[in-house]
Amino acid sequence: MPRRCLSLTFGAILLVLAAGLGLGAGRLATAASPPGPELAALIAAGDSSACRECHEQVHQQWQGSHHARSLMGLDDWIFMQPYLQKGPLAVAEAGQATRANFPCAKCHLPQLLEAPDQAAAQLAAAVLANDQATVRRLNIGCLVCHHQKAVVHGRPQPGVIYGSRDIPDHPGQPVKHSPLLKDPLFCGQCHGLGPNLELAHPVQCATLYGSYLHAYLPSGGSRTCQDCHWQNGDHSAPPDFNRRAETAQRLRQSLPLEVEATAYRFQPKDREYQPLLVVRTRVTSRAGHRVPDG
Repeated sequence: MPRRCLSLTFGAILLVLAAGLGLGAGRLATAASPPGPELAALIAAGDSSACRECHEQVHQQWQGSHHARSLMGLDDWIFMQPYLQKGPLAVAEAGQATRANFPCAKCHLPQLLEAPDQAAAQLAAAVLANDQATVRRLNIGCLVCHHQKAVVHGRPQPGVIYGSRDIPDHPGQPVKHSPLLKDPLFCGQCHGLGPNLELAHPVQCATLYGSYLHAYLPSGGSRTCQDCHWQNGDHSAPPDFNRRAETAQRLRQSLPLEVEATAYRFQPKDREYQPLLVVRTRVTSRAGHRVPDG
């Protein structure tokens, strides 16, 4: 009886499923129009270009990451568009939108939570118009991580940037050391513990941090989020799901799938043969959390 062992990739199956579900389907962008004043102010407040002069390599890495396009899905489609068109978050027209229509902003655009509702309405107008150029300018920029999310006990100090060490004479703003930046909790603020029950419409698309705490660490894991996704301070924070080959390679390493197939012929009666196949599969997770997740 012939036997064949195949080394396949569970990650490749995930990519095929994503393509089949249309998650990466392209959408035609419309011509951009100038954002309203409140949205323009929000864009300006989170602009990371000022950091580029001294941190060129880091800025380039960040520009290639999903953080730099946190409101965009695969192949740069605006993932909030269908939610604003249908369902509990939908609005009859963009001007009716408030921050409550953007529960995803808690992680995908946390600076919106401190902006006026007019900014949310103007963002809704850009989303519904498929104005990718404007929406792409709203992202998880330098100040989200190095200011807003760098402190969990209390509020970050105004006019301070947080980093891995104190730099009192840092140009523009002083840098204060934040140990949180190297702690998995830093990533867990957005990459999830469970449902956001404080929201009017609770949503949850990421539970990585909960999986990391409840499964990986109790199983003897010792690496941090940063060990795998921010090696040597790499601000590209892979994986980038738009880079299919790179993502497939990472998934091959993290989720190897072994398939063993045994083919034989069954003879229920004289001169009658039925071809049969027995398939055994085994998926080994080498990731520090459940996959897929966000």
